[in-house]
Amino acid sequence: MDLTVVAYVIYLLISVALTIWVARTLSRNGKVFLADVLHGNEKLADAVNHLLVVGFYLVNLGFVTLYLKNSDAVADARGLFEALSVKVGVVLLVLGVMHLGNVYVLNKIRRRGLMEREQTPPVPPQGWTGPTGQGPWAAPATGR
Repeated sequence: MDLTVVAYVIYLLISVALTIWVARTLSRNGKVFLADVLHGNEKLADAVNHLLVVGFYLVNLGFVTLYLKNSDAVADARGLFEALSVKVGVVLLVLGVMHLGNVYVLNKIRRRGLMEREQTPPVPPQGWTGPTGQGPWAAPATGR
């Protein structure tokens, strides 16, 4: 069997396994974070979590398959390890960037929600009080 084909098979096995492991880890540990972002709505958090996992799989497995082609033929064991290290390293970097992007976006959403909660008064306003005419901003007395 050609070593290039062996490199393809090993690359696919490692990349798919890594993608599945990262997606499951992010899904399992991200539920609490999503529940906080979505103000405790567990059902919505589970739905968003599932959608994020599906998108994660589609993007990463799509990248893995597009990145499968090797420009040079693999001639020996050294070339096999070199080709695999480059390919798996790039896949790991893409997985990391995807993860950081997701966390960044969700953190922005979470911060916006926290700011909205802080701006809401604990009780609704009961009335309006106009300026009293005292203090440094008040108009000077006319002397009449």
